[in-house]
Amino acid sequence: MNPYLDIALRSIAVYLFMIIALRIFGKKQLSQLNTADVILILLISNSVQNAMVGNNTSLFGGMIAAFALFAINFIFKKTMLKSRFIKNLVQDTPEILIHNGRLEFQTIAKLGITNDELLEAMREHGVEHYKDVKLAMFEIDGSISIISGDKNLKQTHHKRKIHKTLGNLNN
Repeated sequence: MNPYLDIALRSIAVYLFMIIALRIFGKKQLSQLNTADVILILLISNSVQNAMVGNNTSLFGGMIAAFALFAINFIFKKTMLKSRFIKNLVQDTPEILIHNGRLEFQTIAKLGITNDELLEAMREHGVEHYKDVKLAMFEIDGSISIISGDKNLKQTHHKRKIHKTLGNLNN
C-alpha cells in the first residue's frame, strides 16, 4: 500500500475513534476541563500521533495526516448537516435542568452536574435563586444556558473562557 494513503487512512480511523470516544464519555467533558482532562488531551494527542503517521516523521507525512483530518472533519460536518440519523448518533440533544423554578433532579444526576456548577451558571447569568429560573438548559456544547423569569434581567448564553483549574475565588 502507498505509505501516504496508509497515513491518510490511519488518520481517518483515529478521528472516527475520537468521535466515538467523546460521544461515549459525554459533552460535559468538553466544556468543563480540569487539570486531569487537559493532561489527558495532551497525552491522547501524543499517543495517537504515531498511530496516524507510523514511522514516517517527514514534513509531507505530517501534512498528509493533517489534510486527512481536515478533510474527514469537513465531510463529517457536512454529513451531520444533511443526515439527522448521523447527527443524532454523534450529538446529544439539549437537556432541561430547571423548568419554572423546579430542578430536574434525574437529569442533573444523569449528567453528573453538581449543585456548585449549577449555582455558578446561575450567577454567571445574574440569577440568584432556583425559583427565579424560568428555564436552564444543558446545551449540546456542554454549556449551561439560563433564562430567568425576570423581564429586567438581560438574558445571556455564557460559555466559560477560563478553566476552573486556573483559580477558585472561594479559597
